[in-house]
Amino acid sequence: MELKAAWIERTLRPSFPLGTSKGPISERTVWYLVAWDPQRPQIKGIGEAAHFPGHSVEFPAEIRTKLVELCAETRSWEDRLEQDLVRVPSVRFAVEQCLRDFSVGGTKQLFPSTFTLGQRGIPINGLVWMGSKETMRQRIRERTAEGFTCVKLKIGALGIEHELDLLRELRKDHPASEVQLRVDANGAFQARDAPRVLDALAELDVHSIEQPVAPGAYEMMAELCATSPVPIALDEDLIGMLSTDAKKDLLDHVAPRYIVIKPSLVGGWRSSEEWIQLATERGIGWWITSALESNIGLNAIAQWVATLPIAMPQGLGTGQVYENNVGSPLEVADAMLWYRPEREWDLADLSP
Repeated sequence: MELKAAWIERTLRPSFPLGTSKGPISERTVWYLVAWDPQRPQIKGIGEAAHFPGHSVEFPAEIRTKLVELCAETRSWEDRLEQDLVRVPSVRFAVEQCLRDFSVGGTKQLFPSTFTLGQRGIPINGLVWMGSKETMRQRIRERTAEGFTCVKLKIGALGIEHELDLLRELRKDHPASEVQLRVDANGAFQARDAPRVLDALAELDVHSIEQPVAPGAYEMMAELCATSPVPIALDEDLIGMLSTDAKKDLLDHVAPRYIVIKPSLVGGWRSSEEWIQLATERGIGWWITSALESNIGLNAIAQWVATLPIAMPQGLGTGQVYENNVGSPLEVADAMLWYRPEREWDLADLSP
């Protein structure tokens, strides 16, 4: 059977500027890969390629080129997952999603479980985006009021002293026994400043810091991981590690306490599962984070995560940020991500 395929480009609009240490995100481009059997065109598989500017190893032009190639020749998709698509991780993940969705009749029930039955939610962290000091203070209050027992702050843009003030305020009201506190620097700190920042964070019982210095500074990161009083989690450093040997070398050399896996940026489920296996073998903890996908990609990640032996809150609460997201059964409630099977998908805008 030879499938037909098409791709669709969409711009997602956040309902507020998404502040990061690299600047605010005011819009996001994603691509949908749609495949169907000409004999049964009503059944469509859909996958999402979510490029993340400033983080992804591929460029938008490369994504478009690969999607054109894939739509022109669908019989080679499985083989290409282990060949050229390894170097375009978001497209590789889109193909994985698309094929799996087609295999289940386009139902978006990619990994049936108690999660997709609506019987169990996935614990997630409450994310506080960067903004003004008062805006971040208000967002922290909102996250704790919503019942999140794990709160993650983006830091590195407001100024560390202001950010430490906010963390102290949070800790004053919520001790570590009540709220686990994570911070994500997105590589914002210089080598000379990082030790001081890490010491200050340790005084506040911070659970972990993601990527304190820029990716690629492996010697510096290894030294920080060995000496930091706060556990360090690698995030951006995982991106671009495309071979098994490269992944092993990174984990063995840097020896982080945790890794943060974004399937859209590391190459989908297969690559993510390899990261989990290698980390587990080395006693390194892990959690999964979305990368501002629409609900198509978020659903693919969440349903897969629900099949894993997760030990801590995951980073899957980003689906609410878009005002023009794909309508889906996903919902955040009670500090968890839920799948409400009684709700329908709204895929009207994804018809090629």
